[in-house]
Amino acid sequence: MVKRPKGTIGNTLRLSLFWAILVLSTLAVLAIMMPHTPLKEVPISEVIKRANDGQIAKLEIEGNNVKVTPKGQKDPTEKTVKENGTIYDQGLEKGKTNVSVQQPSETNAALWNLASILIPVLLIAAFFMFMMRQAQGQNNQAMGFGKSKAKLYGLDKERITFQDIAGNDNAKQDLEEVVDFLKHPKKYETLGAKIPKGVLLVGNPGTGKTMLARAVAGEANVPFFSISGSEFVEMFVGVGASRVRDLFAKAKKNAPAIIFIDEIDAVGRKRGSGMGGGHDEREQTLNQILVEMDGFETGTNVIVLAATNRADVLDPALLRPGRFDRHTTISLPERKDREAILQVHFKNKPTDDSVNLDKLAAKTAGSSGADLANIANEAAIIAARRNAKRITGKDLTEAFEKVAIGPERKAKVMSEREKEMTAYHEAGHAIVGHVLPDSDPVHKVTIIPRGGTGGVTWFLPPEDKSYTNVYEFKDILARAMGGRIAEKIIYGADGITTGAGSDLRKATEIARDMVIEQGMGTKLRDQVFHEDSGGMVFDKITHERPYSDATAQEIDKEVEALIKEAGRRAEAVITKNRAVLEKLKDALLKEETLEEEQAVAVMQGTVLPAEAKLH
Repeated sequence: MVKRPKGTIGNTLRLSLFWAILVLSTLAVLAIMMPHTPLKEVPISEVIKRANDGQIAKLEIEGNNVKVTPKGQKDPTEKTVKENGTIYDQGLEKGKTNVSVQQPSETNAALWNLASILIPVLLIAAFFMFMMRQAQGQNNQAMGFGKSKAKLYGLDKERITFQDIAGNDNAKQDLEEVVDFLKHPKKYETLGAKIPKGVLLVGNPGTGKTMLARAVAGEANVPFFSISGSEFVEMFVGVGASRVRDLFAKAKKNAPAIIFIDEIDAVGRKRGSGMGGGHDEREQTLNQILVEMDGFETGTNVIVLAATNRADVLDPALLRPGRFDRHTTISLPERKDREAILQVHFKNKPTDDSVNLDKLAAKTAGSSGADLANIANEAAIIAARRNAKRITGKDLTEAFEKVAIGPERKAKVMSEREKEMTAYHEAGHAIVGHVLPDSDPVHKVTIIPRGGTGGVTWFLPPEDKSYTNVYEFKDILARAMGGRIAEKIIYGADGITTGAGSDLRKATEIARDMVIEQGMGTKLRDQVFHEDSGGMVFDKITHERPYSDATAQEIDKEVEALIKEAGRRAEAVITKNRAVLEKLKDALLKEETLEEEQAVAVMQGTVLPAEAKLH
């Protein structure tokens, strides 16, 4: 736990003591001024008459004020005011009651006058003191623009360690060496080894980069300063560089220490892009980071960890040895790693015997650790919604489908015609994907709206794949076209609907990626025309695309040819298996959702026509 600075505690105590004294003083003055028991006011004539009748035990006279104590009472209960002169001049007979005369006390009057002066003065002084403290705080905040906003971690009671992280064995090994060097530096120094100055964690969103950094904080037992790349940059030029200097100064004072910069691409992009040149705030911040990591000052024993999703946009000076010596790639987990991650997330969740994490791990190819954590959490939420005590396999399946393809929208009302069109559309996808030899198997077909779609045909690979060949890409394109082609065959060329919009958009993206990024075109085979879509606006204005207008036209022709070929293959498959299309449509209208076994049973007897084969 990070302790609050002593100066802050002292200021708080002094302010609290001041307000306590002020309140107590005010209460004390009011207590002195105000009588404890209010006295009843009566006419002087009535008091004289009762005193002469022997009903008054005592009269206490102070000036013209008279306190009256009736017989049977110990203290005065009444008061009155006499005229000038003695009480006997008012008609009181001597010897009828006990009369005590006191000189008028000026204490109460003096206290009242003093309180009427002091209390407003104290209140005004307190108000001005409060305003001055506020102004001082604002001034400190203004002067603190250049101070680092890094948070100190690693000293918490509940720490994350490497044992809490499943998978990512290579990344953990790199980071464990960093931690071990901080704990046992002589072991490495005797062999002449130098600790890496920086470790760059690169990986897709959700793969566990920040989680690994937290594990380093939990394992290292040294000060661990964490900050986001965006926290360096402000609207004022020079603030980012000042914060970098302050951050490294703090780390050097506490060395050995670790600095973690999350999303470093916020300040680490290539210099020379954008407006402002060297005076650009982001570039000044980057320059300061470069100097701090490997400048004239050496031997500081400060290690920098950084995480990014976009290593390709980082400045080359950041990536060279001597700054970020190690580039640790954190890839999407494989099947065994996914099962281990699921076991971690289900460790404290009660499940029954129907939950099969190995089967779920096989289905979740391409999922990140964050996706798997989300599935586990959604399964628990679904079980809690049923008021169940344990998570079942059905809850897990529903959670997986909700995360992967979106929640069911059963409340959406569809007409019978829309249901029929959706059934034909999804049946077209399913049949084309089922028939083509290099397509993934059908996992589920449904006409229930899910997420933003009217229905879903879901294909899952039977095993993890690291590569995709041209045949597989072309089969993906063909099954993506299957829905639109089925509509065209059933309702005619003018009867197509907007339901295929997302399919066509996805097919075009895949075809364009094949040509531009993978070199899988026909005429442009083995040529790559990479376009950096993540650049800034000014990058796109000032940088030309890496190919000519003639090449752009050729790329468009290649993409068009791939889409048309996919459409022809899908049309050949659906035309040849028209009877199966009708059977699958009827099954979908009846059941609404078909699992893999049900869909395969309906599609028995399908054939691959010669026109759909790739030659």
